[in-house]
Amino acid sequence: MDDMDKVFKALADPSRRQLLDRLRAENGQTLNALCAELNMSRQAVTQHIALLEAANLVTVFWRGREKLHYLNAVPIHEVAERWIARFERNELDALHTLKQRLEGKEKS
Repeated sequence: MDDMDKVFKALADPSRRQLLDRLRAENGQTLNALCAELNMSRQAVTQHIALLEAANLVTVFWRGREKLHYLNAVPIHEVAERWIARFERNELDALHTLKQRLEGKEKS
């Protein structure tokens, strides 16, 4: 599995995206801090973090006996550059507006 596949696999799970959102909001959290307010066991969070680390979306640093987790946004940027940046902003905005209109979500 190449690096891009690992990133897509990691991002496919809503729990892992939630962990990334938590790190984006407050980088450098311990496992205990990441487990707080989540409806997941510590073991489940550990497994998700391991997959995020394998995809290089999370990096860890040790501060004494504490293991701190940090978001690494570079792989997400690489996905955006490869798959999204090829489209012009105006085209994407037009498609988004069309989608909202078709779904009846147009802003007044």
